[in-house]
Amino acid sequence: MADSQRASEPVNFVHQDEIWKAHLKSEKDSAKVWPNKWGFLTKAYKEYKRESVKLKEAVREKHPHHHLASRPLTPAGENNNVGPSPPVPQTSQALIGWRSGQSHLQLERYATVHYGRRSFLKELDWPLGSCS
Repeated sequence: MADSQRASEPVNFVHQDEIWKAHLKSEKDSAKVWPNKWGFLTKAYKEYKRESVKLKEAVREKHPHHHLASRPLTPAGENNNVGPSPPVPQTSQALIGWRSGQSHLQLERYATVHYGRRSFLKELDWPLGSCS
């Protein structure tokens, strides 16, 4: 409703121009004051950039084309033991998820994941009814 009323009101271009000029003036004033307040950050950044360039050059000299190097081949028969799959059981989902039922084929190799239902409100220590 406010938009329909605003559309019918005449626009004061001079007033809008004054507001724009005030924004530009405050931006220019801020740009003049910034080096005195925050100029020390530029020195720290330049030092960081110099250090970064030195480190990158050292890495390039030590490993000139590391991004193009290929990984060494794994010898056949080592670390790639894939056993035969057990027969596919008849389920309503057909083939989806049939290997996860076998303990030696599960993705959780080291431990099962025990994440229960968690409440975001409990993590923030908020009362349970606060977002209702």
